[in-house]
Amino acid sequence: MPDAPAPEPAPDRSPAPAPEPAPDRSPAPDRSPAPARSAPSAAALAAARDNAGWCRALCRTHGLPGEETADAWTSPRRTPPYYPDAVTLRPGADPAALLARIDHASPGCTVKDSFADLDLAPAGFRVLFDAQWIHRPPGAPVPPAPADGAVWRAVRTAAGLEEWQRAWAAPDGPPDLFRPALLDDPAVRVLAAHRGGRLVAGAVAHLGGAAAGVSNVFTAPDHPEPAWPGLLAVLAARRPTLAVVGYEHGGDLDGALRHGFRAAGPLRVWIRPD
Repeated sequence: MPDAPAPEPAPDRSPAPAPEPAPDRSPAPDRSPAPARSAPSAAALAAARDNAGWCRALCRTHGLPGEETADAWTSPRRTPPYYPDAVTLRPGADPAALLARIDHASPGCTVKDSFADLDLAPAGFRVLFDAQWIHRPPGAPVPPAPADGAVWRAVRTAAGLEEWQRAWAAPDGPPDLFRPALLDDPAVRVLAAHRGGRLVAGAVAHLGGAAAGVSNVFTAPDHPEPAWPGLLAVLAARRPTLAVVGYEHGGDLDGALRHGFRAAGPLRVWIRPD
């Protein structure tokens, strides 16, 4: 009998070999350290310290002396309008430690972040505005005196301060921000420019440190000349060896730069909204 045919071999159902993975041509991750933030300029540090000194001087006249450490000046109670509850004095301040020193839980709290390096959003703050510290070196040429004939003098009396405050506050500023006790502070000069018996410009100079700090610079709405030439002439005559510092933003920053200041570094003001 013939042999039975051999059975057909079973089909090979083993899985096909996996294809070779394509070579990874994506760029290797960059593990180099992040670039370090540049250190603030000496001018920015001086401006921040002077500004904290001015905030302390004004708040003291409202019964709020505050506290100063290496990191910041702070007030545990709410400061007057337009004045911060904290001013940092060097970069890298610890936000939690800073907020622990002020009344940050209630609306209206503000922090002057002098080096624009804090993130206070997680604590419920938002940015109110960004600005630049400004610096004008000692001995810089004084701008030519304006032809308006305004005469700058220090305010000496409570009545003179009241007149100055009305001009500064117009039309809707707080009426009791600058108190007569300021006139007794040897580091503060409230300066007023008069023309024809009328107050047409003003500023505050803080002279309590290594620089002359200027703030609250204003001109009357109908006065065409900027305040800077006359103000800088007064400061050059009284404190010729001091740099002039402050901060400005927007159009006021442009005006300062046109009168010999340079931008010295960023700052940021944070506010806890209502």
